[in-house]
Amino acid sequence: MRKLPLFIVLLATLPLFVLRLNAQEDMEGCRDSALVTRMPGSILANCDNKEYEQFDITVSGKDDAKPKHVEGEYHSLNYNTREGVSEIQVFRNLETALRNGGFEIVYESSPGYISAKKGKTWVVIENSGSYYYETIVTEQEMKQEVTADASSLKDELDKSGHVAVYGILFDTGKATLQPSSEDTLNQIVKLLQDNPDLKLRVEGHTDNVGSAPSNQALSEKRAQSVKAWLVSHGIVADRLTAEGFGGTKPVADNSTNEGRAKNRRVELAKI
Repeated sequence: MRKLPLFIVLLATLPLFVLRLNAQEDMEGCRDSALVTRMPGSILANCDNKEYEQFDITVSGKDDAKPKHVEGEYHSLNYNTREGVSEIQVFRNLETALRNGGFEIVYESSPGYISAKKGKTWVVIENSGSYYYETIVTEQEMKQEVTADASSLKDELDKSGHVAVYGILFDTGKATLQPSSEDTLNQIVKLLQDNPDLKLRVEGHTDNVGSAPSNQALSEKRAQSVKAWLVSHGIVADRLTAEGFGGTKPVADNSTNEGRAKNRRVELAKI
C-alpha cells in the first residue's frame, strides 16, 4: 500500500489540531473575577456581564431553602474543568476559597450548589464537576435612565385609559420608594396639577416570584406608598385610590428576567 507524503498527513490533521488548541483557550473577552480564582486547569468557556440584572439566589429559610431575589451589577462565568476532577473536589475547593475570602456561606447543597455573601456582593456556584457556573451579583440601586413626562402620561391615559410607569422603583421585596423615583413621581404630580378634573387609581403589580398572598400584599403596599407620596406633595387624597393586583395581570413572560422586570410595575388608570 502506498504511503501518503508526510506533509499531506500533517495537513489533514491540522484542522483537528487547531480545534483542540482552541478548546484550551478562554472565550475571547471573558475574564476571571477578582473575588475567586478559577479551579486550576479550567477553561473559561463563556461569560455574561450586565450593568444591572436580577437573579434568584437560594438561601436558608426557617424550615427549608428558599429563593432570594437580588438586583444589581451582574457577572456570570462558565468554566470547563480539567479532566479527572470530581464534583466534590470542585465543591470543596470553591467553598473553602469563599470562606477564606471572608464570605458567609448562606446556603449549600453538596456537591452541587453554594451561595455566599460578603457585604452587598453575592457569589453563587452551580457545579457538576466537569463544569461549573459562577454568578456574582453586587446589590445596588438602578440608575434611572428613562423618564416619563406629564404630557406623555396624559397622551397614553387619553388613548387607553391606563399607563405603565416604569420609573417608580422600590427596595427589593419592600414598599419603600427609592430616591431615583422622584423625577417620575414629580411628573405625575404635574400631570394631576395640569388636569384638575383627572382622578387616578394607582395600581401595584408584581412578577410571580414568591407566594401569591405575599405578592398581593406587597403590590397593595407599593400602590399605597405611591399614593401617600403624591398626597404629601400637594395632591388631594380623594383624587387618588390605590389597589394591588399582585402577579395576576402579567404583561410579559415570567419565565425570563426581562419579562419579570416588565411585570413589576406601577400603573395609573383613569377613574
